[in-house]
Amino acid sequence: MAFNAPVKGPSDLKPLRGTEKVAVLLLAMGRELSGGILKEFDPDEIKSVTRAAADLKPISAPELESIIEEFAQHFSTGPNIFGTVGELEKLLNGVLPPDEVSDIISEVLGNKTKSVWERISFVSESLLANYLLKEHPQTAALVLSRVKPACAARVMSHLPSDMRHDLMRRMLSLKPVVEEAMAIIEKTMHEDFMINFARNLASDTYPRMADIINKMERTQMEESLQSLAESRPKSAEILKGMLFTFDDIVKLTGKARMLIFDQVPTDRVVTALKGTDASFRELILSSLASRTRRLVEHELATGVPAHQREILDARRTITDLALEMAGRGEIELNSDEADQPVFT
Repeated sequence: MAFNAPVKGPSDLKPLRGTEKVAVLLLAMGRELSGGILKEFDPDEIKSVTRAAADLKPISAPELESIIEEFAQHFSTGPNIFGTVGELEKLLNGVLPPDEVSDIISEVLGNKTKSVWERISFVSESLLANYLLKEHPQTAALVLSRVKPACAARVMSHLPSDMRHDLMRRMLSLKPVVEEAMAIIEKTMHEDFMINFARNLASDTYPRMADIINKMERTQMEESLQSLAESRPKSAEILKGMLFTFDDIVKLTGKARMLIFDQVPTDRVVTALKGTDASFRELILSSLASRTRRLVEHELATGVPAHQREILDARRTITDLALEMAGRGEIELNSDEADQPVFT
């Protein structure tokens, strides 16, 4: 299903992409031939093709021919095609069980009828925050009042405090917006976000993947990065620069370490430090308050063993806390002011 070369249509139409070209070919082939091909697709691929067919613009015979030429050197010119969900439903019937066909069509239709505000609620909060920074405060307040509350809260956390307070006041005093004006706003938001949604997702791919890998066990993390490095070395390098593990705590400034460990229970610190070398342990201990340090040193001196799972969980708790604090802007994970060498 991976057709990467765009097919040029009329000058006023966007080039067709991979899944759209698959939908064109299936529609051109008809139910009998395409049915055999669809049996080889997995459910996610069938859903992707169905969505593409639902949004497909009229395809002229010359455009169809240019698509077919990617697969065969001699193929006759086909008819004009107009894709609809109904056409794909006809193809799916007889290939998949009726309940699966119904689920796929329902999902496609549901995605098409979702409000623009519901869709925007799933856009990266940093992306939406940067967008609102350039808008008039009243427009920004209206947008935040329309998206899901959880989305609005996350976006607010990325805005300067003075702007955040101003937007809250404006949201409290918002008046009803006339239908025509709201339609213009929704159209603009749709064009700015939904039409370019794939691009927006791409810009957010690495942070999302880094967050996922950060949650893995250390061995799983290393295996995943090694596997990725074999096929996509540049991507692996980018992700490595975005990861943060328990061992990376030594790279932080002394102030950042103190802010982190002020919020970690003493028993968690004790467990996390079991099995660490002397230099690493001393650096962490120096970040603790005097009384807490004495308690931790005493507990470590008793030598009570801990299960490896408990140690990993304690270290994960501290790492997650550091990532959360960095996300809130309370500390920097990659500061140039780090005052200690890296221990390996």
